[in-house]
Amino acid sequence: MRKLLSMGILSLLFAIGGVRSVAQSNERDRAPTNRFTGAWRLALLEQPGADGKMRSMNCCGMLVYTPDGRMSVQVMDREEQAGPSAGPEQYSQGGYEASYGSYLVNERDHTFTFHVEGALVRSLIGKDLPRAYAFSGNRLIVTSTRPEEHWRVTWERY
Repeated sequence: MRKLLSMGILSLLFAIGGVRSVAQSNERDRAPTNRFTGAWRLALLEQPGADGKMRSMNCCGMLVYTPDGRMSVQVMDREEQAGPSAGPEQYSQGGYEASYGSYLVNERDHTFTFHVEGALVRSLIGKDLPRAYAFSGNRLIVTSTRPEEHWRVTWERY
């Protein structure tokens, strides 16, 4: 009986140690582990004008990445828009863009895919938007990987 009790206590100690180890592992997994994680302010948005030349837009915005693979973005054009956004895909409505969803990074190709779960422009919901990225100091530069889209967004870490 004493041997059985000792084995039971020993098993219990191993189980407690295992639970603590799993809890610590989960805690580490939730910690910010990638360079995207955090809040970013819009520093520069460029898109082609009617003449095809890149021009800076008078915009402000915020981009947030969470360590668990979620993101949200909001961009506001400070000037009234005359027509739809440039490019084949409409991202904004009335000079305002807002969307959220998940993201998956491909570090090897310097790309990430934004899976839109909710957006002001409802036609974006459910779409996967492929993006190229580059880091430069405290800046994140994002472009579309679609050949028909020629915009460029520079975000600066808050």
